[in-house]
Amino acid sequence: MPTGIKEDLDPFDIAQKQLDKAAKVINLDKQALEILREPMQILQVRLPVKMDNGETEVFTGFRVHYNNARGPTKGGIRFHPEESLSTVKALSAWMTWKTAIVGIPLGGAKGGIICDPKKMSMGELERLSRAYVRSIGEFIGPEIDVPAPDVYTTPQIMAWMMDEYENIVRKSAPGVITGKPLELGGSLGRGDATARGGLFVLREGAKKVGLDLSKATVAIQGFGNAGQFAVKLVKEMFGSKVVAVSDTKGGIYAKDGIDYQKLLDHKKKTGTVENFPGSKNITNEELLELGVDVLIPAAIENQITRSNADKIKAKIVLELANGPTTPEADEILYKKKILLLPDFLSNSGGVTVSYFEWTQNISGFYWTEEEVYSRLDQKLTESAHAVLDASEKYKVDPRTAAYTISIKRVADAMKLRGWY
Repeated sequence: MPTGIKEDLDPFDIAQKQLDKAAKVINLDKQALEILREPMQILQVRLPVKMDNGETEVFTGFRVHYNNARGPTKGGIRFHPEESLSTVKALSAWMTWKTAIVGIPLGGAKGGIICDPKKMSMGELERLSRAYVRSIGEFIGPEIDVPAPDVYTTPQIMAWMMDEYENIVRKSAPGVITGKPLELGGSLGRGDATARGGLFVLREGAKKVGLDLSKATVAIQGFGNAGQFAVKLVKEMFGSKVVAVSDTKGGIYAKDGIDYQKLLDHKKKTGTVENFPGSKNITNEELLELGVDVLIPAAIENQITRSNADKIKAKIVLELANGPTTPEADEILYKKKILLLPDFLSNSGGVTVSYFEWTQNISGFYWTEEEVYSRLDQKLTESAHAVLDASEKYKVDPRTAAYTISIKRVADAMKLRGWY
């Protein structure tokens, strides 16, 4: 790689490059590619919100419908100070491929508001959430577009949004949003679905490379929802040893392993995983380059790039975050024979159980946790095998292989509808 060229880290540019690469592999019709390179609809809104101090602050929000050829669009809502339209567009594209890869009858969407929820009271968050739904009310619905939680949004925020939507349409509509509290039609098994689904994918990937997960060492970047449950479940499900964990403030390493409950208690008490007893502090960058068997990026975009991909030592990279690896880094890892299990396969457990929740809401019939986990295992296992088989068939990296499956499914749906 020439070092004089700056790597493109714009999320939507990356999403388009990934799409273009896979389109060449399967000789996708150029008309289909033209449709698939951009979102179908973009809504940008301005949200005046009365703050606790009596002043009105104006927030910018987005909702993007990427493609609905396979069904109503589906995708989370982020509250983040650095939210951007490019990120929302990229995430809506990845949601389109994610719902297609697991074979559920939904399209892709995403939403977000530029705000810092950590600096807002519960009252301010509720007023912001309701204002957002009032602005996008005609853009969403159980048969149109179904939002869900994402970064810095919660089941409580989903409950407010559902309530506001129902106030607008004057009827019960629990299927308008997923990731809700159980008391309001949420699904059992939703809380740890992203991590659990990812670990089903990891299990199949480990079989592929001959890695015994009961003896494996694991490093996990990120200690949000997906990262926390990954720390807990990788030991519970496989007996793997988690030796490193990080959050936004820094990371820790302990060669004898890290106890999930003790780390969770430490994080709640101090606000960070740093300075955890029995561990040494490391940076997020150092965590990525540790000599572990499994690396799980579960934080944010663009963590494994051209500048550090050659230093990755893990045998398997399981992407629980969205877009943690750049296209240039993908090539480097593939040449190094590191098995990268791509984001829109590995973190699709969340949207899969969201689909289960939506299905239960529409039917009014609710499943046991055991049923949810069993169906999730089946979906993710089948999808993992399809991706690993396509990687061998086309002799391409697993991300490109996953794209070939997804874009063919979406393109086929568009063709049958007569879009091209």
